[in-house]
Amino acid sequence: MTHRRPLPTVTYTPVSQVRSPITLISDMLADLVASRELAWRLAVRDISAQYRQSILGVFWAFVPPLLSALLFIVLQQRNVVNVPDTGMPYPLFVLVGTTLWQVFAEAVSAPLRVVTGARAILAKINFPREALILSALYQTLFGFFIRGMLLAGVLLYFGTPFRPRSLLALVTIFMLIWLGLAIGLALTPVGMLVADVSQGITLALQFGFFLTPVVYPAPESFPYLLLATWNPVAPFLLSSRTLLVQGTAGPLAPMVVVGVCLVAGTCLSWLLYRVSMPIIIERISA
Repeated sequence: MTHRRPLPTVTYTPVSQVRSPITLISDMLADLVASRELAWRLAVRDISAQYRQSILGVFWAFVPPLLSALLFIVLQQRNVVNVPDTGMPYPLFVLVGTTLWQVFAEAVSAPLRVVTGARAILAKINFPREALILSALYQTLFGFFIRGMLLAGVLLYFGTPFRPRSLLALVTIFMLIWLGLAIGLALTPVGMLVADVSQGITLALQFGFFLTPVVYPAPESFPYLLLATWNPVAPFLLSSRTLLVQGTAGPLAPMVVVGVCLVAGTCLSWLLYRVSMPIIIERISA
């Protein structure tokens, strides 16, 4: 008989007991730190359940970016799609781009998927809800690790030389993941009450794929220039790709602007999640 370790004991301070913004921030940070082990165990459970009954297992992480890249490679070779010069072989360009987009798309979907999957235990057990968001982060990082092997294989196949500056791509990719998680976190409270939000995220990601320079270089003429200028995903995705392949980053200013907005947006999303979850749990438990 297998003996399982009991879940770590953590405390969760209800929002109704918070009397000041400083206390609220302190409680949020304390619950985030206290839920690390629980979040890890939830992530391991969910990852194991995801691949346990799958024949191909982790190879499913490779399928979406590979199929998307293959489609555009064929269209470009047959001149169905006229793609301007990318500064690198187009198959390499599109394979890296679709893989990075898949990492971002998983980060957007992860918070709502994880919180929805924990609906049963939310109604029965009082624990820091930040554990679920940390679990979503762990699962997204695991997915990136798997897809990172695909990126490494693609770069080796095309003979891309290693440059020390290419390691900076880890920073821009993390920012890409952070951006996706922040968007997903903002949508999670509404998604817990309205099932259409999950379908809306899928549709929006499909539409956003074509609005982001994933399979084509960033436009340089108006009005298409706005796709790269006002798209918050574009600076991190473009810089990640050029750092991996060419060892050079894109313009710093757009990344700084998006980064500042991302910090503020994450704080607001986290606060909304923190305040709304007790109300949502009460409603789904009724």
